[in-house]
Amino acid sequence: MNAPLPPLVTKQQYSTGWQASLNLRVERRGTRCALTHNLHNGPLRVQKALHPEGDDVCQILILHPPAGIAGGDQLRINLDVGSGAHAQITTPGAGKWYRSLGATANQRIHLDVAENAVLEWLPQEVIVFNRAIADTETTVTLAPNAKAIGWDIVCLGRTASGETFDQGSYRQSFRLQRPDQSPIWRETIKLQGSDAAMSSKLGLADHTVFGTLWLAGIKPDAALLEALRGLSISQGVCGLSSLPDVTVVRLVSNSSEAVRQYFEAAWAIARKHILQREAVTPRIWRT
Repeated sequence: MNAPLPPLVTKQQYSTGWQASLNLRVERRGTRCALTHNLHNGPLRVQKALHPEGDDVCQILILHPPAGIAGGDQLRINLDVGSGAHAQITTPGAGKWYRSLGATANQRIHLDVAENAVLEWLPQEVIVFNRAIADTETTVTLAPNAKAIGWDIVCLGRTASGETFDQGSYRQSFRLQRPDQSPIWRETIKLQGSDAAMSSKLGLADHTVFGTLWLAGIKPDAALLEALRGLSISQGVCGLSSLPDVTVVRLVSNSSEAVRQYFEAAWAIARKHILQREAVTPRIWRT
């Protein structure tokens, strides 16, 4: 049985697309970290701001009501984490990049982390549909003594429905920088459906899921690296790189669940080691 086709953009949306933005600020007010600024335009919202660990951590669930990003859409997310504050950001479900009739969909994310602040950027996985034309950029600005833990998980094609990513394109850019814009780490990947990078051993080696976890604002630490290297993934291949101010964990797999389990285990280790906090799994991940 053929898989159902994902939604197509309408003629109106093809020419204009959804224009959506979300501007957030988390600040420490006394002993409590709170969402103090929440301005949205279009279909991007904060579903909830929660405190599952008490006043010290503000957990924010970002919701995109259309459920997916279609050709011509433009999404902007800006987050400021104020001095001494701790923000944890996640999403209520998997993101989706829908197939396009030809227009590019793009997303721009800017995350500013002030001195002595902490950011945990933990979105659920994104699924890139066949024939999607997607362009996403994330910029993290890290002040002195700030720390950030984040990840992204990308699934190419709806493999559970038998769909492969053999047409379209996916571009992902990530920049970690200081407030003066001097770079700490930067990389860009661009994949075309069925291009050589998807099958090459120097690329994805025929894997359909890839992910990157980053630990920023920390010096190389032998104990942390040893603990992370001791993890094993149930399906796929993983590796670790340690740079002066960022540690990067990468993996490729054919199972998004295996990637999630591995990253959650790595996050739990890093959170305790870097932030001196036990991992408290967001309830939304299990619903």
